[in-house]
Amino acid sequence: MRIPDAQLRAGHIPAHLIPQGTDPRTVVVVHHQAVPRDWTGPIVLTLVAAGGSVGVVMTLCLLLQVAASTATAIAAAAPAGVGLSVSLARKGK
Repeated sequence: MRIPDAQLRAGHIPAHLIPQGTDPRTVVVVHHQAVPRDWTGPIVLTLVAAGGSVGVVMTLCLLLQVAASTATAIAAAAPAGVGLSVSLARKGK
């Protein structure tokens, strides 16, 4: 067998693992099985990251809207340029 623990997985108990004075017929081999992976952590982490990125984008949109409305209000209240009126009417002689 190529894998070191293949004998134990097959149910064969090597003689050096049995304590002295123990009847090999009374030895019970307990196989350890890996616990199935719990996906709760990665799923919650993904949802939190997605929610955080959506929150950042919404905050940036709100700040852009406030900046645009402030710039519009300032531009409407401030004089946009110097007005110049030219009168072309002739004055009487």
